[in-house]
Amino acid sequence: MATTAELFEFMKYSMHEDEEWHVRLLEEFVNHIQELQIMDERIQRKVEKLEQQCQKEAKEFARKVQELQKSNQVAFQHFQELDEHISYVATKVCHLGDQLEGVNTPRQRAVEAQKLMKYFNEFLDGELKSDVFTNSEKIKEAADIIQKLHLIAQELPFDRQVYFSRVNLSLWCLNDFLFLGKYHDLECQLIQEFTGAQRRGEISRMREVAAVLLHFKGYSHCVDVYIKQCQEGAYLRNDIFEDAAVLCQRVNKQVGDIFSNPETVLAKLIQNVFEIKLQSFVKDQLQECWKSDAEQYLKSLYDLYTRTTNLSSKLMEFNLGTDKQTFLSKLIKSIFISYLESYIEIETGYLKSRSAMILQRYYDSKNHQKRSIGTGGIQDLKERIRQRTNLPLGPSIDTHGETFLSQEVVVNLLQETKQAFERCHRLSDPSDLPRNAFRIFTILVEFLCIEHIDYALETGLAGIPSSDSKNANLYFLDVVHQANTIFHLFDKQFNDHLMPLIRTLNCMIGQMKHILAAEQKKTDFKPEDENNVLIQYTNACVKVCAYVRKQVEKIKNSMDGKNVDTVLMELGVRFHRLIYEHLQQYSYSCMGGMLAICDVAEYRKCAKDFKIPLVLQLFDTLHALCNLLVVNPDNLKQVCSGEQLANLDKNILHSFVQLRADYRSARLARHFS
Repeated sequence: MATTAELFEFMKYSMHEDEEWHVRLLEEFVNHIQELQIMDERIQRKVEKLEQQCQKEAKEFARKVQELQKSNQVAFQHFQELDEHISYVATKVCHLGDQLEGVNTPRQRAVEAQKLMKYFNEFLDGELKSDVFTNSEKIKEAADIIQKLHLIAQELPFDRQVYFSRVNLSLWCLNDFLFLGKYHDLECQLIQEFTGAQRRGEISRMREVAAVLLHFKGYSHCVDVYIKQCQEGAYLRNDIFEDAAVLCQRVNKQVGDIFSNPETVLAKLIQNVFEIKLQSFVKDQLQECWKSDAEQYLKSLYDLYTRTTNLSSKLMEFNLGTDKQTFLSKLIKSIFISYLESYIEIETGYLKSRSAMILQRYYDSKNHQKRSIGTGGIQDLKERIRQRTNLPLGPSIDTHGETFLSQEVVVNLLQETKQAFERCHRLSDPSDLPRNAFRIFTILVEFLCIEHIDYALETGLAGIPSSDSKNANLYFLDVVHQANTIFHLFDKQFNDHLMPLIRTLNCMIGQMKHILAAEQKKTDFKPEDENNVLIQYTNACVKVCAYVRKQVEKIKNSMDGKNVDTVLMELGVRFHRLIYEHLQQYSYSCMGGMLAICDVAEYRKCAKDFKIPLVLQLFDTLHALCNLLVVNPDNLKQVCSGEQLANLDKNILHSFVQLRADYRSARLARHFS
């Protein structure tokens, strides 16, 4: 490789002599290269120096890390020793605490007994001097003392020994004169304190006073005061039902922070609202139109009953500590029982008068006086026409082209009947529903089919001219056309409103009950030999399922469209209810519980034929409930909190657990509580 000097000589030789500026440029270039070489040497020496320093510091750092690791090991060892020492001291402290508690507890009881004896002597002397009785701010402590003395006075007999005769006499005096007076005074003071705290909105104070009153006889009066005051100013809107719902929601959020039994207090509030407020409101509303306006009375009764049941549905979300559905149903029944007993008579009487008025108004608008035309009817229509073709008919009636049929009249009659069906479905007892619906239907047949359609057909037949008449107008075909159109409307209402109400379901359910009563034995679910059970499901289950499948097939073949689903849903719900109530009648051993599960599995297969999701869901839940009959007691809570049972009322779960033969064992009761 050429040196810089050689390169310079080469470039110098190759350049022209006259180009001096090139030479200067070259010299400058060479100088810079030399400077860079010197700088490079300096940097290289500096790098080498830094590398040496870095290696030295790395060795020093490694040494320090090793020393820290050793120190850490020593500290960790000391920590372990300290931990062991702390554990030892804690054990000694706990042991000492147990010993102190063992000594202190009897001492505290003795001190408490001494205090009670002191207060007892004050009552015997007839003069209460202690600060706890004279200071109004210590009412809670005074109530606690009075409650304890009250219990002691009740437990000690009057004539135990002659030695205690004076004490017993004093106790009698205490219990009947001095003590009871103070007891009631404190009770009244506590209730007044609770009342004032409620008006001030002091929830914590209300909770404190309620806890003290819980052991007094006047606790129920405290609850009554709370229920009365929480309703003050609650009914300010025009809608009492909405006010009641808002009130119950507000109290439901608050009552758990005040009382130890919130579900009982809430249930008592709801009972008070229904039996006093709502019952009075319903009575006032219905008495206004009881005899004067049947239409308004029926509409008001339907509206009030519907709004009451809707309110009941809203209240179902609250915990009322009992069978909510039965509880609320009884409250509704207590309000409306007197009105529902006479409902159908008022309904049918109004429908008859209203239907007669609609028809009469129509015929009056036509200036037509209805006449009696033979004893014919729709059934002998064909025979009369045949006779008209061959036999002389006598004088004909000139209808002047009037068919005497009106779709407006028909729509009005059907609308009135539809409203009657809706009220009937809502207000009738389930056992009376088919009979009541049929009574309404017969009124529709009487006024629509006989008094209007049949009358028009008879009049039209009488208006057919003889065969030799000149310029005859055949209006009868117009009558037939309109009658056919009207009858389609009648048929639609029959399918839409009457068919869902009149069914043979009661007969089907009755037959299932008969099969279960005849075939199901108590020993099915509590066999004598638990180890020798060979059947997979009981004979009663086999026969019921066979019967149900046959009825489902008949319903599907007899109906179509939505009618099939409507009837099957009703049958499926009743079928589930029947099996649910049937299973509640027996006690189950372990093997008996397994047989019950197998039976319900068969019922569930049968429910699948309905193809109704709700019915299948009901039997799925019933199958899950039956698992409670056989599950190990240790797993009861886990099963109850499963997906299918978690949302069920605890009373329902408990009712199934109670069916177990081993329910009364302490172990099972403890695990379920």
